[in-house]
Amino acid sequence: MAVDSSTLGARIRDARDRAGLTQAELATATSLDRSSLAKIESGARRVSALELARIADAVGARIEWFLEEVAPAILSHRNREEPGAASPAIDALLERLARNVEFLQLHGNLPLADLDVIERPATDADADEAAARARSLLGLDEHEPVLDLDSASPAAGLLLFSIELGSDTADAASIALRSGGLAVVNGSQQVGRRRLAAAHELGHHLFADEYTIDWRVTAGIDAAPWEARVDRFARALLLPHLGVERTWRQLVDSSDALRVAAVRMASLFRVDMATLSRRLGELGLVTAGESRTIRQVSTTRADIIDYNLVPRDELASPTLPKPYIKAVLDLYRSDVIAAARAIDLLLDTWAEEDLPVPPQLSAEAVWGFVS
Repeated sequence: MAVDSSTLGARIRDARDRAGLTQAELATATSLDRSSLAKIESGARRVSALELARIADAVGARIEWFLEEVAPAILSHRNREEPGAASPAIDALLERLARNVEFLQLHGNLPLADLDVIERPATDADADEAAARARSLLGLDEHEPVLDLDSASPAAGLLLFSIELGSDTADAASIALRSGGLAVVNGSQQVGRRRLAAAHELGHHLFADEYTIDWRVTAGIDAAPWEARVDRFARALLLPHLGVERTWRQLVDSSDALRVAAVRMASLFRVDMATLSRRLGELGLVTAGESRTIRQVSTTRADIIDYNLVPRDELASPTLPKPYIKAVLDLYRSDVIAAARAIDLLLDTWAEEDLPVPPQLSAEAVWGFVS
């Protein structure tokens, strides 16, 4: 499509902002005068193909991002007040993945379940009920732990990625697409926090929150009212009332120490101690003092041996959803995309030698190309 100078300039400015660069820094990186870059961003000067290629490389974007129509879900969140200001790294990754997913949906086979929107909870009781509905969508009963969220979430129309982004980046972010949605979890966090962040983003997805960046998902009493309600949903999803109550009472009855019960419980439901202590408290299963004690517990290597625990580093970075990987490989096998494009879509988590060997064309097919 043809993009006018003003639109192209605005997209370059937005990409520069998300990359955290000033005009002077981008101008230096691309061998442009600052005044020339300012004119490009304002639409007063056209940008050459070579200049655009250098700009794309400097801001970490694909060149077609500046030339193709932006998906509505991406465009809408760009129009919000200071979009992505809290965490430009996760914001940029989310946009890249959104474009990748829509490319795969357009050219390949990446079906996502139609979103079964759950009414936004107005109370804590509503949040618990919403979590019960979400568990039903994921094929879970009212007792069992939620295991392998990245494998379960596509049933609710959400693709879940975990990428290491550093300790100064947001815990997670999610976005609604034309069909389905996707979420990114910061793989730099500990496993319990990653799982809580993933459950939190599933909540945003099911409540049809168009776009959100969650700087920290464990803000507790300091969280905004809506985010606190989504936090409640996430805890209820990972720690369902009936299953937690039954299991906790069994563990407490069979153990002489609160700590031992907490260690076993956290391992069984794959949550961190902060999440466990808060959930036990809000369900009235422990006192305030016991909740504080549990929060301070750490699972040791000795605990793993003594209590026969099976630790699992779920959502370790990099984690890409299996349906997403399969869609990329299918396009590669079909010669729709080249190896370099496949590796790019896989976020460089695969090497060319990891890709499957494309099927050999028959002699008749070869002659069809050269005749």
